[in-house]
Amino acid sequence: MSHLKKPEWLKINIGTNACYTETKRIVDTHKLHTICSSGRCPNLGECWGAGTATFMIGGNICTRACRFCNTLSGKPLPLDPHEPEQVAESVRLMKLSHAVITSVDRDDLPDLGAHHWAETIRAIRRVNPETTIEALIPDFQGRKELISLLIDTRPEILSHNIETVRRLTPEVRSVARYDTSLAVLHQIAESGIKTKSSIMVGLGETPEEVEETMDNLLANGCKRLTIGQYLQPSRKHYPVKEYVTPEQFARYKETGLRKGFETVVSGPLVRSSYHAERHL
Repeated sequence: MSHLKKPEWLKINIGTNACYTETKRIVDTHKLHTICSSGRCPNLGECWGAGTATFMIGGNICTRACRFCNTLSGKPLPLDPHEPEQVAESVRLMKLSHAVITSVDRDDLPDLGAHHWAETIRAIRRVNPETTIEALIPDFQGRKELISLLIDTRPEILSHNIETVRRLTPEVRSVARYDTSLAVLHQIAESGIKTKSSIMVGLGETPEEVEETMDNLLANGCKRLTIGQYLQPSRKHYPVKEYVTPEQFARYKETGLRKGFETVVSGPLVRSSYHAERHL
């Protein structure tokens, strides 16, 4: 397939300001990983300029190799036992009212990194009792006892991204399964914690498949959704099949709200943690 030219509505100005510089200093000083930089997020300038960042724990090497993701894959380093406190202190220094945490997949660990996750959330709570927390978790291979460890820490929002429609999941995600992701979201919703998920479009899905995914998420208790344009990180990654228009994103938002989602953030540059505080 020939390379698609990026439309005008996807061109952004990174820009910097004093807040961006200070956020970068804190991230660099504490040797933290953020999905903002690892995932080459198009909103990095806006979010760091506003003093927010999505922390990525568990290192910066993922045990999976999803075809859409820019995060390094391979054999990760051992977990850093100081990371939970470092993240908590960084949240304090950034004066964050809402902190978003995500991670690489750690299928190499017996508990898949779940206890490290739980300790990070508890550390943020200890140091920043007024800060609300969103945890964007992997599927933990669908192991309910591990997901329960995260539920027990009671973040305000517990998110898990389904990423794409059912038909494209085997092509786009390396290990994760569509129904496993739905089961994870169902378990979270059953616990009473707010649930959230995210999908990318432009991978070759149809609007009907996007609506089917909305229905599947709602049927499993997920009431918050973000929808954004897939951007190919490099030529070795899954190709962009379509640049979805802003008008179609607006229709997706209208459809999602009509179907019963409490919040839908939908737009070309939207990512799962973009303006995450709005989902509270």
